[in-house]
Amino acid sequence: MVHGRRQSVSAIVAAVACGQTSASEMVEEALVGIRRRDGAVNAFCAVWEEWARDRAAEVDAAVARGAELPLAGVPIGVKRSEGTASFQARRLVAAGAVPVGATAVPGPGTEWKTWGSTDCGPTVNPRRPGLSPGGSSAGSGAAVAAGLVPLATASDGAGSTRIPAAWCSVVGYKPTSGRMPARDAAGLTVGGPIARRVGDADLYRRVVLGERPTTDGHGRAEPRRKAGPLRVAWSATLGFNRVHAGVAETAAGALGEWERSGAITVHEAGLDLDDPGARWRALRASPALRPAGDGMWGGDRNAARLAELFAEFDLLATPATPNPPHGPQGPGEAMSVGLTWLFNLTGHPAVSVPAGFLDDGAPVGLQLVADPHDDEALLRAAADYEAGVLD
Repeated sequence: MVHGRRQSVSAIVAAVACGQTSASEMVEEALVGIRRRDGAVNAFCAVWEEWARDRAAEVDAAVARGAELPLAGVPIGVKRSEGTASFQARRLVAAGAVPVGATAVPGPGTEWKTWGSTDCGPTVNPRRPGLSPGGSSAGSGAAVAAGLVPLATASDGAGSTRIPAAWCSVVGYKPTSGRMPARDAAGLTVGGPIARRVGDADLYRRVVLGERPTTDGHGRAEPRRKAGPLRVAWSATLGFNRVHAGVAETAAGALGEWERSGAITVHEAGLDLDDPGARWRALRASPALRPAGDGMWGGDRNAARLAELFAEFDLLATPATPNPPHGPQGPGEAMSVGLTWLFNLTGHPAVSVPAGFLDDGAPVGLQLVADPHDDEALLRAAADYEAGVLD
């Protein structure tokens, strides 16, 4: 018997393809799990039982006809503010995934820092009840961490995929800006997955974004697998953040463990970047400020410094957030987006992977960042980290 609660997306797809289970069985198991366990988590605002069963039956019929669906029978959650009409949700459904419900987001008028106060009431962090699950993709992070679904859609305009992934100790991937239609006029917000495993996020990438072209829009050659260890630049602060000591130590410790595996060498980046807050807010308020072209702040000093860094290093690593998860009252003066929103401006792909826990049990995430359009290489490196540190 295949139990979807414990399986990766790839394992579910393989089991459905070989007849070991069916889409209907996987979806029914997810629906039962939500009925039994989501009352304590409140990850879902709406559950679409009949629609999901009908869709699962359609997937089973397609598989029986010989259709090759790369996500056949995978139950997923979809972020409520996007629903099933978003670009990413439509691609996932076309590949055989079955949305089972809408995941919680902050309610109208809710202060953005109190992410656990969603439009469906408090959403609980399954890893550490009493702390925020992060946001704005709060329900998606909680649903995956609680084992209700193996993958859920999210969107990231300042860190809204990576932060809940970090605080719920799962995986959150923000693709390169421009790889799919932006979710906002400013071009800051990009869809992405929250998943149990890096491989699940990479399967999302292949389904939703497609395989990377031989060259990007600027004629740069596709990155090749490099021989020898990857060169990773480490920056705890990016030059402008005040970072909680325990968070920095936990993220650096996870990176050090990865280095001891021989897969990477770690180097202090010495970055002194400018705080992007004013620029982010200006662009959010006036989307016309964005330059024409590839949708990134190409002339920005931070972008130029990062280009110099990626000419020397394969990856940049930081803590995913400057602060640990906060309670329902919010983080006070801490800017939880302080290490993430820069990359919404510059367009770099980034992924948050679990780094460990503080002494009080609060989860910590490690953020890995790659050169624009090197999404495949980024997730390949993250999978190596997962295998070397977490497995």
